[in-house]
Amino acid sequence: MTSSRRTLFPLVRLARLVALSALLCAGAVHADEYSDITALLKAGKAADALAKVDQRLASTPKDPQLRFLRGVAQADTGKQSDAIATFTQLTQDYPELPEPYNNLAVLYAGQNQLDKARTALEMAIRTNPSYSTAHENLGDIYAKLAAQAYNKALQLDANSSAVLTPKLALIRSLFAAGPTPANTRTSTVVAAAPTPAPAPVAAKPAPVPAPVVPAAPAPEPKAPAASPAPSAIPVTPVARPPVTESVEPPAAKVSGAETAAEQDVEAAVKAWAAAWSARDMKNYLSSYGKQFDPPGKQSRAAWEKEREARIVGKSHIQVTISKLSVNIKGDRATARFHQAYSADTLNVTSRKTLELARSQGRWVIVRESTGG
Repeated sequence: MTSSRRTLFPLVRLARLVALSALLCAGAVHADEYSDITALLKAGKAADALAKVDQRLASTPKDPQLRFLRGVAQADTGKQSDAIATFTQLTQDYPELPEPYNNLAVLYAGQNQLDKARTALEMAIRTNPSYSTAHENLGDIYAKLAAQAYNKALQLDANSSAVLTPKLALIRSLFAAGPTPANTRTSTVVAAAPTPAPAPVAAKPAPVPAPVVPAAPAPEPKAPAASPAPSAIPVTPVARPPVTESVEPPAAKVSGAETAAEQDVEAAVKAWAAAWSARDMKNYLSSYGKQFDPPGKQSRAAWEKEREARIVGKSHIQVTISKLSVNIKGDRATARFHQAYSADTLNVTSRKTLELARSQGRWVIVRESTGG
């Protein structure tokens, strides 16, 4: 198992690289501000990077990118507890971002707190279901948990060795037997192919002389049976015209309905962004349906209260949507787009996905995720 999967130590490097690549997507203007810090991290000069981050944070203490880089630098300098505190605070301030959850999981795994690591990765996936790094890391955590459970089972019973020996043998036989039956089946198929081949060859000359004598009268009674053949000929063209006529009208109607539905979804997404930008909490919250699943284990009331505190507390907010694409299946729709968010000193560009459902003649949000 360990030879086919990554160990937990390389996960730290992977998370660091993911963090750096995610941060570099913030935009060209802000990328310049973090380029020297990321360069120091890539060069292995984590202590120098941490000093620069702390210096920058003194003037912009709420900058999420700098705080994220600070957590990475703390982890690289061996300050695991400080890094955990940094990423934990980020998950509380920005629960829609999956990367802090992922890095928390890596740090917990390094301390062998696998249950906490699993919970953090599940939160990352819930925030962004298409976050492949979190899915892969969660697989590693499950493998480690399984290994621990197995080792614990070995220690529970002093006589367990006698019981577990055949199980171990069974595991080895399963892995060893896997290719063997496959090869056997392949060779059997190959061998079986030539075996029936001579049988039909011998069968063909046998019926050849047989039909020569009695077959002469046989075709004559079957000759009238040939009359269905011409009857089948007119049936085929008769069936074709109605098929094409019945298919074309629905196709045109469906495309028109889909176009109208797509326009309605686009209008709903833009109205949501406009209400957010205007800090109009009534219309903003009404954009979310009753089935909306808040991130984490929050209740709907707690989530609404938190969102209101964050939105109304800003002096200004600007949410810009670009590259919007809509996919509709029945009463469900998925809207994917690039979101540029600007609020006070924070400027973040990310990919956003909204899942919507049709409810009482309007489209409402039932799930949202960032990244992917």
